[in-house]
Amino acid sequence: MALSCAGLNPTHVLSDKTFQKSPFLSPRSSSTAYNHGSYRMFFQDPKFAQASILKASTAFASSRRGCPLMCYRRTEKGDFGDVCLSTETTHWERAEGIVKEVESQCSTPISRLREVVDAMADEMRAGLQSDAKSNLLKMVISYVDTLPTGDEKGLFYALDLGGTNFRVLRVQLGGKEGRVIDKEFTEVTIPTNLMVGTERELFDYIASELAKFVASEGKNFCLEPGRQRELGFTFSFPVQQTAIASGTLIKWSKGFSVSEMVGKDVVVALKEAMERQGLDMHVSALVNDTVGTLAGGRYRDEDVMAAVILGTGTNACYVECADAIPKCQGHLPKSGYMVINTEWGNFWSSHLPVMDFDKALDAESINPGDHIFEKLISGMYLGEIVRRLLLKLAEDAALFGDNIPSRLREPYVLTTPNISAMHQDTSCDLNVVECTLKNVFGISHVPLRTRKLVVELCNIVAVRAARLAGAGIVGILKKLGRDVIGETGIGATLLAASNSRFSKKS
Repeated sequence: MALSCAGLNPTHVLSDKTFQKSPFLSPRSSSTAYNHGSYRMFFQDPKFAQASILKASTAFASSRRGCPLMCYRRTEKGDFGDVCLSTETTHWERAEGIVKEVESQCSTPISRLREVVDAMADEMRAGLQSDAKSNLLKMVISYVDTLPTGDEKGLFYALDLGGTNFRVLRVQLGGKEGRVIDKEFTEVTIPTNLMVGTERELFDYIASELAKFVASEGKNFCLEPGRQRELGFTFSFPVQQTAIASGTLIKWSKGFSVSEMVGKDVVVALKEAMERQGLDMHVSALVNDTVGTLAGGRYRDEDVMAAVILGTGTNACYVECADAIPKCQGHLPKSGYMVINTEWGNFWSSHLPVMDFDKALDAESINPGDHIFEKLISGMYLGEIVRRLLLKLAEDAALFGDNIPSRLREPYVLTTPNISAMHQDTSCDLNVVECTLKNVFGISHVPLRTRKLVVELCNIVAVRAARLAGAGIVGILKKLGRDVIGETGIGATLLAASNSRFSKKS
């Protein structure tokens, strides 16, 4: 228990209410003093006196202001001087204790990560066996059995819908020699009300923005005479694919909850919206963003075998041998392989380091019980986890003073780019942290040691996310039999990766 000199004025640390509820303190009207180590403490209110010597520091560390308390240093010559318990130091000890507990609960030792790897590989096998509802990983057959070779030529469009923003891109390809001749893209933020609105509202908005982009097509892009513009549709939500350009929505994630869309063909919804806009385009392929990332990686390197998305949400796909997919009915593809969309955001295992804060976040989300892995590692949630931790510190340890900033209670006000910026702050005075706390929460004049504690929290949450994502990747490699270092293992398997939320620049 830390003590600080504070003159003759006692610091108020315990209230009558605290005494009555505290399991560490017992009221005794016959005495007003007790000894703790080398200190004798006197309560000015005789109604409450003796505390449990062994647990006193815990009681004080978790208490709030109230009953006056004075402490005197005990020496061989008797009591000497006056010392009083400082609420500042005890609050700080409480804050440090909370952070240490969070660090312990988020720990990812190698032994635990190996358990996660094994569980991921097991769930992948189960998902390839059948489409049983009990399977955590859907292991969706993408119907993509060939990947880019670099020989492709012509003008192509792509629409990427997978989070709070969607992107539209056009690219002119020139084959092996020309490769990417030119490309342009635009990124559009989806209004929050459309994320929980109707099917027509969402897809009409997307189609109208797509039409604007097509209308701005410049002279550097050339469509061959007689050909219709082709569009690849990247839809980054769980879909039951039935053909290369057809798939029904299984469920929403990442904050979306558009009514009447579950069970419907998303390509049909987009086509109808484009027709209402008078846009003449052919949707030639429906792919998940992970499949699109894999295709882009394979375009550059034929050794790429898997792709991972770490953005608003998270997912992974990989190249699987066709004969290792028992649920794949009908004729096997001539290529001998199939790209599998794992939908690993819904992965769960008892070995995952889940805190009470994570459970509360999940319970209050729009999809409680689903996508637990995603809620531990993706950009939609990391900032919110840190905000909840900061609120706990503010409430239980007065981290930002006696008054809790109102914005600290606002869900999702702290974003993952915010915590990424604070985590990467290398300035000696942690200026980025100070500015972020002021801009996001309206908290000013934050002491340096408090700023350091905030960075530590960001680090704990980020490291847990990174190590769990790494364990997921190794789980895929284990399923492929490539989880060893060597000519056919990790060293020979390349990964395509994409992120859109972990950094302001991404």
